[in-house]
Amino acid sequence: MNKYELLYIIESKLEDAKREKEIEKVSAFIKKSGGEVEQVTKTAPWGLKKLAYPIDYKKEGFYVLVHFSSLAEKIADLERQLKLSDNVMRYKVINRHA
Repeated sequence: MNKYELLYIIESKLEDAKREKEIEKVSAFIKKSGGEVEQVTKTAPWGLKKLAYPIDYKKEGFYVLVHFSSLAEKIADLERQLKLSDNVMRYKVINRHA
């Protein structure tokens, strides 16, 4: 399994409970696909930040960083799941060589 880093931005207008549910949904999808979320960092919410440029006329977003291990062929499924989510504004998956 390869190690990856996922940084994604959730819409800032979401309530705390819905935001936590969205974060759990992403982590659950990684685990369901056979991956493992690293226990040291798990999911690190960076919090509400100002965006460098407006996305769909929104100027703020809630940033979340996840370190995880997964098979390479499962990353496309994760990216498709993030793209289909209405609450995720942007995402980036990076392969970490350790």
